[in-house]
Amino acid sequence: MISKPVRRLPVENGISGWEAISQRSFPVRSLEGNVTADWLIIGAGFAGLSAARRLRQLRPVDKIVVLEASEVGKGTSGRNSGFMIDVPHNLSSSEYSSGSTDATRLEMAQNRSAIAFAKEAAAEYGMSRETFDPAGKINAAATGRGIKLNRSFGESLKGAGEKHSFLDAAEMREITGSDYYLGGLYTPGAVLIQPADYIRDFAAGLSSNVDIFERSPVTALKRDHGIWVAVSPRGSVSAPKVIVGVNGHIDDFGYFRGRLMHIFAYASITAPFAADDVGHRVSGQSRWALLPADAMGATVRKITSRGQSRIAIRTKYTYDTTVALTKRRMAKMAEAHRTSLDARFPGLKGIPFEHSWAGRICLSLNHVPAFGEIEEGLYSACCENGLGTVKSTLAGMMAAELATGAHSRHLEEYMDHPAPSRLPPEPFAWLGINSVIRLQELRAGREG
Repeated sequence: MISKPVRRLPVENGISGWEAISQRSFPVRSLEGNVTADWLIIGAGFAGLSAARRLRQLRPVDKIVVLEASEVGKGTSGRNSGFMIDVPHNLSSSEYSSGSTDATRLEMAQNRSAIAFAKEAAAEYGMSRETFDPAGKINAAATGRGIKLNRSFGESLKGAGEKHSFLDAAEMREITGSDYYLGGLYTPGAVLIQPADYIRDFAAGLSSNVDIFERSPVTALKRDHGIWVAVSPRGSVSAPKVIVGVNGHIDDFGYFRGRLMHIFAYASITAPFAADDVGHRVSGQSRWALLPADAMGATVRKITSRGQSRIAIRTKYTYDTTVALTKRRMAKMAEAHRTSLDARFPGLKGIPFEHSWAGRICLSLNHVPAFGEIEEGLYSACCENGLGTVKSTLAGMMAAELATGAHSRHLEEYMDHPAPSRLPPEPFAWLGINSVIRLQELRAGREG
C-alpha cells in the first residue's frame, strides 16, 4: 500500500478583490461519506476544471469527482490578474521574448490551444463579456528601458509573423488617462477574464454532470490494490485514476520536493468610483489591461460595470517556504501598491483600496511544468510557471489525454520536456531567489 499524508493545506492570504465582487450561481456542496468514482480530480482551479471538462469529452459516461480544499474561486485561481496570454510570457525573466523562433511558435500554438478550449467553455457555459473578453492586452512602458524591451519583444513577434502594434505616449494617455506611460505594445490574441467569475461559471457549467465538492481538502492520499483513496475530513473518494491540479502544492503531496519555487505575488483593488466624466478624465477608457514592459513591473487593469469602475494593480514578489503571510507583510505590500497607483493616477489618491491579497505562483528553475504520471494511475498537472490561466488550462487538458490514452500532437509536444530542475538547499534557495527578485524589481524601476 502507498499512503501519503498531505503535509500542508492551502491558505488564503487576504480576500481577493475578484472573489469579493464575484457572484456564485450554485450552492457550496461538501463531501460527506465515502464515494466511488472512475476519476478523481484534486483541485478545482484552471487545471482541475479543465481536466474534468476534457475527461467529460473523452469519457462521457464515466463518473468524475472533483475535490476542492477551499471554495471555487477563492484560491489561487481567483487571485491572478486575469490575463490569458497567447504570446511568450516568462516571469522568471525580465523579458518576454523567447529564445528561438521555433520555440516561440510552439509556445504560442500550445497557449492558443488552451485559449480555444477556454473560449469553447465560455460559450457553452454562457459567460458574459465582462467575464471572458477577447480584447487583447498592452505591454506598457514607463521608462526608456521599457521602450527598448517592447521593441525587442516586437522584433521577436515580427520574426514569428505575429500581429502587433506600437502605441505612443498620447495613445497610452487616451486609453488610460495617465501621463505615466511613454508607450505600449498591443497584441490582439490575449483574453481578459474576471478570474473568480470565470472559475465559478466554469464549475457551474460542469456541475450538472461532474460532482464538485468544496471545503473538502485532501488530507491523505493512498493506493491499495490498484485503487487510489483520497481522505477528507468527512469522507473519502476512491478511484482507479487521479489527476492532481494543485499547482505548487503538489510538493505537499510528496512529489517534486526541492524542485519548485513558491513565489507570492501581491495585488490590491480600489473601492468603486463613478464611471463618469471625472472618472474618464483621471483613468481613461472604461476597460483596459496593461502588463509591464519589464515582466517584474506592475500589472494594472481597469474594469467597469453598472456605472462603477475599479482599478486592480499587482506588483511585488517574494519567495517563501511558508503558505501563510503576516499582516505586516500584507500591509507593507499594500503600501507599495498605493505608491505605485498614485504615481500613475494622482486623481485617484482619494479612492482607497478595498481589498489587498496575495496569490501563490509556482515556478521551476528550467521553466517546465511538473507534469506526467508520477505513480501508477496518478497524474500531475502542476507548476504553471507564472501563467496559470493558460498553462494550467493546458496542463489539465493534457493530463486528461495522457490518463485516457488519447493521442494528440499537442500532447506529444507537451511531453517533450525534462523534469523540473533541483533547487539549491535552504537557506541558500531563499537567499538566492529573493536576491534575484529584489535585483529585478530594482532594475524595473518605474515599471513597478
